[in-house]
Amino acid sequence: MSVTTRAPRPIEREGVDYVFVTEPDFDRMDAGGELLEWAEIFGHRSGTLAGPVHEALEEGADVLLELDVQGARQVRAKMPEAVLILLEPPTREELERRLRSRGTESEEGLSVRLAKADWELSQADAFDHQVVNDRAERAADEVAAIIGASPQVNGTGRTPT
Repeated sequence: MSVTTRAPRPIEREGVDYVFVTEPDFDRMDAGGELLEWAEIFGHRSGTLAGPVHEALEEGADVLLELDVQGARQVRAKMPEAVLILLEPPTREELERRLRSRGTESEEGLSVRLAKADWELSQADAFDHQVVNDRAERAADEVAAIIGASPQVNGTGRTPT
């Protein structure tokens, strides 16, 4: 489960999409070791609760986390056995089109997001695999194939990220 200090978007639900917390609560969670990873993202902080991840791994389940590059690096540092998969847009133009179609960004915000995306894509060598997200179903099938083919996954506690 992810926690964030940003306000919920209109379609997001507390405890389903994120746990929305205050800055002091986030600080307390971080200081208490409750977060597996966290990052500051566009003026707010978001992170992954460690407890549910560790519980799932102890039960023999594989865990799939949706993280940015900063978070993936933190998970790799804490869990070197993690399998890191970078989802890439088919082109920068398509990424911009997708971001614009959301209608949630100002021009300045869009520029910041695209610059961050450029940087993140330049970090591809930190990942074990790269998957082009040209069509959601095809990309999901490729991610599933990577997970299925990884001898470290399938009940062994290796975490696809």
